Amino acid sequence: MIEVIRGDITQLRLDALVNAANESLLGGGGVDGAIHRAAGPELKAYNRRLGGCPTGEVRISPGFKLPARWIIHTVGPVWHGGDRGEPALLESCYRNSFALALEYQVRTIAFPGISTGVYAFPKDQAATIAVSVMRDYEDRFERIIACCFSEEDERIYLNLLRS
Repeated sequence: MIEVIRGDITQLRLDALVNAANESLLGGGGVDGAIHRAAGPELKAYNRRLGGCPTGEVRISPGFKLPARWIIHTVGPVWHGGDRGEPALLESCYRNSFALALEYQVRTIAFPGISTGVYAFPKDQAATIAVSVMRDYEDRFERIIACCFSEEDERIYLNLLRS
């Protein structure tokens, strides 16, 4: 089942949450910064040993002080107009996150809107990709949550799930 909620992803008690990280994995703005603040300094120290993460790929760390057991970090593409492979890279973020989650026996997982903040991926297109991949994995998880930051994001996801 795919759920849409508007709220703070760092407060969700789940097996895993996905972090829209930057390539360093050492924290940044938006959801990445919020996750790092909530997880505590142990997250940055742990991620330093991971050696970064290329766009479209994933890494995993413990949740530390978060209520989620795991954090799956993925680096979304920066939007340059869509002709530099951005849609395929974003799809890889979701598919690779799900594959790693299955490897770690995750049953409940939440995603933010990957690349839709400072990376400027158009929200409608990003949500369409996200929901498409979520539907592909829906039967393998107890809960898949699209955790939305704004009312606009929530509306986009709800409309896509209704169609």
